[in-house]
Amino acid sequence: MLTKMFLATLPEPVKYSDTGADILYHLDENRVSDLPVVEGNELIGSVKDSDVYSMSDPDQTLKDMKISLPRDFVFEYQHVFDVVKSMVSSGLTVLPVVNEQEKYCGCVTAQRILPFLANLMSVQEPGAIIVLEINRNDYVLSEIARIVESQDSRILNLYLNPNSDSTSMDVMIKVNTLEIQGLMQTFNRYNYIIKATYTEDEKMYDDLKDRYDSLMKYLSI
Repeated sequence: MLTKMFLATLPEPVKYSDTGADILYHLDENRVSDLPVVEGNELIGSVKDSDVYSMSDPDQTLKDMKISLPRDFVFEYQHVFDVVKSMVSSGLTVLPVVNEQEKYCGCVTAQRILPFLANLMSVQEPGAIIVLEINRNDYVLSEIARIVESQDSRILNLYLNPNSDSTSMDVMIKVNTLEIQGLMQTFNRYNYIIKATYTEDEKMYDDLKDRYDSLMKYLSI
């Protein structure tokens, strides 16, 4: 999925000529901690609430502050995973999006990305998580899938997390069952190292789903 599928025109960017008070108003109105700074269709960068709070005079304009604004952005043709990566690395909640000429064409907000990630990660699907520690050279997806299916289970999601200080990596598997005793025994029989397991009863799942639904309702306000 490409970034342009999540492109939005709101919240609107601020200008260099806006005062600190103006910017704080827009930040509060949109319930975000940062906003793009645009002149015409030129992306100047992004201003954070911490930048504005440091202003000695709220009537001072952003231009008068003479601060260096981070210029993080993604191109509209990049994959949505690049959006997530940029948001994490930059700490921005409103990520500017530009076209091939690096002209500002909108933004992607964390609120728009979150439902996509939730669906991708199957957070609303009940199930257990098994974390395996595997040598990177020994990772064989087909074998893991075969083990899971041998216990009449199905993989909902699988993520790899390389360990930076070794040649091993964590393989996080979410399966569509809460009964994983048989799965654990089978993984042990194949000499897999089970690093951790996470199970949830139906009540816990309902609580988590309620919290997620409440968060979605809040973000849509």
